[in-house]
Amino acid sequence: MNKIIRYSTICIFVVIIVGYSIYQSRNIVKGPSIIITEPENGTSFNHSSIIIQGQATNSTEINIDNRPIFIDEKGIFKEKYLLSPGYNIITIVAKDKFGRIVQKTLELVYQ
Repeated sequence: MNKIIRYSTICIFVVIIVGYSIYQSRNIVKGPSIIITEPENGTSFNHSSIIIQGQATNSTEINIDNRPIFIDEKGIFKEKYLLSPGYNIITIVAKDKFGRIVQKTLELVYQ
């Protein structure tokens, strides 16, 4: 009877460790992601200075139009951007420590 309890306890312990390892590795497998909270894609502005903000998860670096920007420990970024007159296409790229890249594009109009 003691052997059954011991083997059952070991099996439960192993299952818990394997399950926890899989749960923790989900971010490594998932790769980087970008969520842009402001401004909304397709927005028109009557002033040239805007703020682009959002969150980049699982990222070690992030660029707006090939210019590196600061992200905090939670992946939150907030960057001032100067629009050109007319139609603007802004590219935001995030990269993780394994070299995987994700890209988002903002299309904005400055009238």
